[in-house]
Amino acid sequence: MKRILLLLSIVLLASCGNSKNSDGFITTVSGNYLFNSDESIGITFVENKLNVRWRGKDNIEPLKVNDSTFYIQEMNEKFIFVLQPKVHIILAEKREHEGKKYFFKKLALGEKVPREYLLNGEYDKALEGYLDIQKKDSLDKTIREGTFNNLGYRAIKNNEYQKALEIFKMNTKLYPRSSNTYDSLGEAYWHLKDSVNAKKSFKKALSINPENRRALRFVKKYK
Repeated sequence: MKRILLLLSIVLLASCGNSKNSDGFITTVSGNYLFNSDESIGITFVENKLNVRWRGKDNIEPLKVNDSTFYIQEMNEKFIFVLQPKVHIILAEKREHEGKKYFFKKLALGEKVPREYLLNGEYDKALEGYLDIQKKDSLDKTIREGTFNNLGYRAIKNNEYQKALEIFKMNTKLYPRSSNTYDSLGEAYWHLKDSVNAKKSFKKALSINPENRRALRFVKKYK
């Protein structure tokens, strides 16, 4: 009921305001914004109407509240565009935020989050971005070892062995003291029929953890 009342109030506000966005506003705010360390929000305009790209949805159409504020139903949040001193988005405060303020900076033209580099197959740039995240916050949930491991095995399941190899390589760079990362890397090499590098990777895994059973099985089998 509360949400319905909120929507009605926003629609009423929107109907009272100027629905047309100025050319200057469109030019200034169009672009990508950093949603979190590994996700972005895309802002574009189609026939003068603001469109939001977020988490796989490309055509989210918010309700315009006033010249700088838009309500995004899919997020149940109001975006407030701030143009000075630097362009950014803030979320309108509400009780659910528990006093926390949310700020999304605008990315430079061509700048991407690591996830986008990864999806584009630009693995060196993706690794650089993830290492930077790790340097700033080693507990950031976007760089968990298990996350990359699962992503790599998903690639193996889809027979994308080269992709799996690159993902596992990144995981060894992020977690060089983990036996599991080298064990997974060895498996990717094995699928690519590169037994030399597979054996090296499994031996590296064993040097970190001599009780790694999968690495032991491989080394014994191909000794």
